[in-house]
Amino acid sequence: MAKFKYKLQNVLDIKYRIEDQARAAFAAAQAKLDEEEHKRDLLIERRVEYEQKGRKLREDVLNPYDMRDNDRAIENIKGQIKEQEKNVEKARKGVEQARLQLTDAMQERKIHEKLKENSFVEFMHEVNAAESKEIDELVSYTYGERIKAGNNNTEEKASI
Repeated sequence: MAKFKYKLQNVLDIKYRIEDQARAAFAAAQAKLDEEEHKRDLLIERRVEYEQKGRKLREDVLNPYDMRDNDRAIENIKGQIKEQEKNVEKARKGVEQARLQLTDAMQERKIHEKLKENSFVEFMHEVNAAESKEIDELVSYTYGERIKAGNNNTEEKASI
């Protein structure tokens, strides 16, 4: 029996590699998003600590310098949180872009897998047709030989 060889196997292999790369890029983008969200959460925790410290400073003996430093720290951390929110949003967009690229790569791979499957089905039809033709030829030959053998026997009987 003939062996199936897909003509575009190298293209399909490339599609697998592209999908793997897209999957890795998506994972990296997701990790970056997680990292940026973690940084933002840490900054928010620090802001809460500063706010708690500020409340404590206002409850104790009033020290204007400490209160001013605390207010500046809170304002500074608020600015850092806003900046980190921008980084988080940028990372989210990166994740979305990587997801779209992964989806496209998966679709292209599936298309080529379907083409390979269709090619294999066509190959099997051709193999079955060739086998069927071979069987038909064999049956015809065998039948022809029987008829020849049968004619020879009748000729032998007629000459006796």
